[in-house]
Amino acid sequence: MFKIISDGGCDFTNEEAKKLDVTVVPFYISFDQNSHLKEGIDISNEDYFNRLATEKNLFPKTAQPNPQDYIDYYTPALEAGLDIIAITISSKVSGSNNSANIAADILRNDFPARTIEVIDSLNGSVGQGLILREMIKMRDAGFSLKRTVKLAKEVLKTTRIYFTVESLEYLKKGGRIGPTTALVGGILGLRPILQLVDGEVSQLDSVRGKKNSLRLINEAMVYAVQDAKADVRIGIGHIRSESDAASFKSKMEADLGIEIDTPITCVGAAIGTHTGPGALAFAYCKKYEAIIEEIERVATVA
Repeated sequence: MFKIISDGGCDFTNEEAKKLDVTVVPFYISFDQNSHLKEGIDISNEDYFNRLATEKNLFPKTAQPNPQDYIDYYTPALEAGLDIIAITISSKVSGSNNSANIAADILRNDFPARTIEVIDSLNGSVGQGLILREMIKMRDAGFSLKRTVKLAKEVLKTTRIYFTVESLEYLKKGGRIGPTTALVGGILGLRPILQLVDGEVSQLDSVRGKKNSLRLINEAMVYAVQDAKADVRIGIGHIRSESDAASFKSKMEADLGIEIDTPITCVGAAIGTHTGPGALAFAYCKKYEAIIEEIERVATVA
């Protein structure tokens, strides 16, 4: 038996994490660069993004969990005789994975009979959340730690995530785009469509207006999954844009003729600080069952 631990990049609510028996290690938020609040513990996502939306000169910073945080969350599971699989936001956008690995190295000496595996999701937000949900399904199906880790790494290879934002201001503040690009984009009403490729943020396109950006993402996702729609899981997230997220979900369901059973998620601070209120995130991945079938097909042919 093993325990699943994720950093806050998965964007699970506290209630959902408890229900699904997942431990979430929170990111830190600072408004003054001195005091640090634990996301979801000292401040809720709702309160955080309400402040971002209403206090225009506010530019908080986020910080990843440190090694001691992971040690504090790993230790109870290890003392209970459980092995651990930890999954983190992409190591190319955060140091959380490094902290998770440092903590694992320290505790392996103290608990030599236990196994700690750390997975770099190369993803974040709803993309990381989808991988985590597949891991939970495997655990609940009785899979071993070794098999779960192996299949989770195959799932993450199939995961794609796209973002679009309401304002370019937060990307400018975070250094993702230059001030001139932000100014021109704002004047023209351009909305960038961002993606994570091999764990790094890149711009896929830039279009005028929210409607066009959502249409383009919808078309791209429908095209990508329509031939294997029964084999994929789709996730949708938002920051103070629940109606847009719900409309997108309904459109995807109608276009694909399927029901999206993954709950709409509120994007957390790890990603949301750089995208700002009004951002939307969309992701899909291949279900682990479909990956097993594919592996077995290849083995049969061979």
